[in-house]
Amino acid sequence: MTSHFTPLDWTVLLAYFAATLGIGLYLSRGSRTSEAFTAANRSLPGWVCGLSIFATFLSSISFLALPGKSFGSNWTPFAFSLSLPLATWIAVRWFLPFYRASGEVSAYAHLEHRFGPWARIYASTFYLLTQVARTAMVMYLMALPLAVIMGVPIGGVLVVTGLVVTLYSLVGGIVAVIWTDALQAVVLIAGALACLALMLFQLPGGPSELFRVAAEHDKFSLGSMGLDDWARQTFWVVLLNGLFVNLQNFGIDQSYVQRYIASSSEKEARKSVWLGGLLYLPVSAIFFLIGTALFAFYLSRPLDLAEVREAVASQRLIREGLDPAAAGFAAAVTTKAATLANAEIGDGVFPHFIGKHLPPGVTGLLIAAVFAAGMSTISTSLNSAATVLHADYFKRFFRPAASDQASVRVLRLATLAFGITGTSVSFLLLNVASALDAWWTLSSIFSGGILGLFLLGLISRRARNPAAIAAVVCGLAVITWITLSTAGWWPASLDFAKAPFHAFLAIVLGTLVILFGGITFTSLFARKPLRP
Repeated sequence: MTSHFTPLDWTVLLAYFAATLGIGLYLSRGSRTSEAFTAANRSLPGWVCGLSIFATFLSSISFLALPGKSFGSNWTPFAFSLSLPLATWIAVRWFLPFYRASGEVSAYAHLEHRFGPWARIYASTFYLLTQVARTAMVMYLMALPLAVIMGVPIGGVLVVTGLVVTLYSLVGGIVAVIWTDALQAVVLIAGALACLALMLFQLPGGPSELFRVAAEHDKFSLGSMGLDDWARQTFWVVLLNGLFVNLQNFGIDQSYVQRYIASSSEKEARKSVWLGGLLYLPVSAIFFLIGTALFAFYLSRPLDLAEVREAVASQRLIREGLDPAAAGFAAAVTTKAATLANAEIGDGVFPHFIGKHLPPGVTGLLIAAVFAAGMSTISTSLNSAATVLHADYFKRFFRPAASDQASVRVLRLATLAFGITGTSVSFLLLNVASALDAWWTLSSIFSGGILGLFLLGLISRRARNPAAIAAVVCGLAVITWITLSTAGWWPASLDFAKAPFHAFLAIVLGTLVILFGGITFTSLFARKPLRP
């Protein structure tokens, strides 16, 4: 498979890297003030910011994982995308005008205005930790399949990606991040469409075979529509999770807030949110369709499917600590491969197809698209993390009267520091088998509390500090209870007290507990409303 990555593929990939870095260096001339570095002087057109929002949505993990999901099961996860129109409307109606009117660059300044410094520190600290982990995880999970396809060491993929993204984020600021995101969005869409077209016409029966096979195996199902089962990944569970995750993205994620502010006007900002939010809906459908087409494709090629099973089995055994040079490794791979279900090999199918069945040049385009998805996510994390560190710590607590030159220096150093830290942490993940599970567990605990606190401050004008603290404690307790119950960490002796909910509902119920709990505590403890 590695020999399939031809000189033409390398040319396409290197051209993409050169274009990305060139944009960052070119735009560095316009990022010499802190306002330009963090908010692009509030001058960008809505369509550019919208493409940037879309690219932020679609990480390299989504690029590979969405086809893997529909290959291994059906289209139930597509319910997440179906929640976007409502979440986008709420963002345009309430969140965007709120941030545009505030004039703040930081998404967390509002929390201090409402509840005091503790709320700002709480939210921004967990945001920074999340961005470091997110950067490392995206790099790591992007590098795993690409290192195999390209025939290069995984460490090399991590270093090159980290170096390029950190460099153009450091010199170009948010302007470079947003414009390169726009380029990456185009590469993403072009790569997905090219791959789907080539895949459909490689099916023995042509495009019609896809729909015949999908109908026979119920691949287009959106899952159970029943309202009596909240412990499984049903349509409604995924839809609710998607709605609250997207409200979190639009409402309290620094990455999105900066794009609201970077737009030249509120009208352009509204365009950006609608474009970014709604573009993800059809593009995610394309990726799910790719997964369904992969199912039909490999159903007619059992030998290729066996290769995928063996490759996935080999990777799992290595991550479990088995030495590939040890005697009996090949036999262990064969035994392991025979036990893997389609759902367990889904993430390995698309990389296998890219590496073996695409013509020269197109493989390079698809690899560039995967890099594009990952780099857009990483660059956004680096710039937004640097902005939060500057606004919520340096300017707020250390040097409120710092010169603009000092602020730009801090922003660039912070970008460099987060880039180095994220890349270094990605190397620590090389021998961690359950890193992704741990990541989702911790992120659901932290982010659910932040969203609930933000909504409480936005909706309830009477909510005060004691009510907010009590509500956050209760909400985090609910989120932790559901998360631990579903992550395999719950003590067997307490099985009777396990949460009867799917893990996807942790953010939903935790957020609602904080919001309505805060309102309830306010009515119990408050003596008079806050002055407007």
